[in-house]
Amino acid sequence: MNQIIREIEAEQLKDKVDEFNVGDTVKVYGKIKEGNRERIQVFEGTVLKKQGGSNRATFTVRKVSNGVGVEKTWPMHSPNVERVEVVRRGKVRRAKLNYLRDRVGKKAKVKELVK
Repeated sequence: MNQIIREIEAEQLKDKVDEFNVGDTVKVYGKIKEGNRERIQVFEGTVLKKQGGSNRATFTVRKVSNGVGVEKTWPMHSPNVERVEVVRRGKVRRAKLNYLRDRVGKKAKVKELVK
């Protein structure tokens, strides 16, 4: 039974997964269905966390829209996520940036990673 589940999950994995880390500012290109039409909507924000493994892996992106914080959790291997584009790399020292939820304005910024 366990082997069957692993085979099914392996089929659902994407061939090419976009490389990004926690703290990066990313643009997520998500497919949205409206009636019989399908379009792509861009969601740009900071990656708060990445969790899970295999085809259950997810990542959470947070942005501030009209003064209100908005968070979306996206499945990494979902066919509804067309691609993830890294806008800027962030320099962080922890795996989950939940403290950003309490911060507003310039305090909510993540330093940029300079290589």
